[in-house]
Amino acid sequence: MGTYTASHRLPVIKFSGGQENDPTTGALVRAALEEYGCFEAVFDRVPDDLRRAALDGTKQLFDLPLPVKLRNRSDKPYHGYVGQYAMVPLYESLGIPDALAPNGIKNFTNLLWPEGHPEFSESMRSFSEQLSELDKEVRRMVIESLGLEKYTDEHLNSADYLVRVQKYAGPQSPETKLGLTSHTDKNIVTILYPNEVLGLELLSKDGQWFPADPSTNSFIVMIGESLRAWTNGRLHAPHHRVMMTGDEARYSIGLFSVPKKGYIIKAPEEMIDDEHPLLFKPYDHVKFLEFYYTKAGQASPNALKDYCGVN
Repeated sequence: MGTYTASHRLPVIKFSGGQENDPTTGALVRAALEEYGCFEAVFDRVPDDLRRAALDGTKQLFDLPLPVKLRNRSDKPYHGYVGQYAMVPLYESLGIPDALAPNGIKNFTNLLWPEGHPEFSESMRSFSEQLSELDKEVRRMVIESLGLEKYTDEHLNSADYLVRVQKYAGPQSPETKLGLTSHTDKNIVTILYPNEVLGLELLSKDGQWFPADPSTNSFIVMIGESLRAWTNGRLHAPHHRVMMTGDEARYSIGLFSVPKKGYIIKAPEEMIDDEHPLLFKPYDHVKFLEFYYTKAGQASPNALKDYCGVN
């Protein structure tokens, strides 16, 4: 699937207060998502102490005994505890569905710490709320850069938020080992905040893997198949993976904007013309995921195309 190279580097885009209607930044965001599907966001509205508290709480989660972590169950794939997989033995994660719903994070906290852990609950709630503002800002900029302002409210209100905390154990080896297999995200926007341990790699359009880890004071913003489909392929949903080396564990907090159940993803008519014929029929994200996690969906190199692609 290509060879590792350092010839590509993610664009770095700075976000600051009052920037929501800045066409210059919006153009940079759109260009980055067209070329890479991803960029590094400098977003200083999340204070340093809050970032540290969120990462410290994440480490505490993974220090809990396995039977406790297994309480984090869900009928939806990757919405509960994931781990103990032979294919990716270094990977472990927990999910907090409806993270911004009232008591969403508090209920998750009390499930794993019945005695309570208000420090974790408060820091993760505040951290997630701040990242949701970045998510909305990015999506608003994309919408405006495409001239689709009339769809702004509908699109911004179409998502729920999932928080996933992730750990990739150090392989205790100088050789590089697989932390997470190559994949595209299926949601709308993903925002990642890792600790200082490197490992995230992105596949460029010309088939080259390159490092995609941000500096310690910024975030990775990446789009998923849902936003690619909604923009009728104008934006790129990138393949990415995690490769690990050395002894230290990589921890990462991810905020995922996910289409609500029953919401139909349909490219606006303005995105369809002779140069950009319709790529995907309208589809329900939840029903697509049901297909994606079947044997046929997992075997497909392009599951969304197989599910609802226009021939």
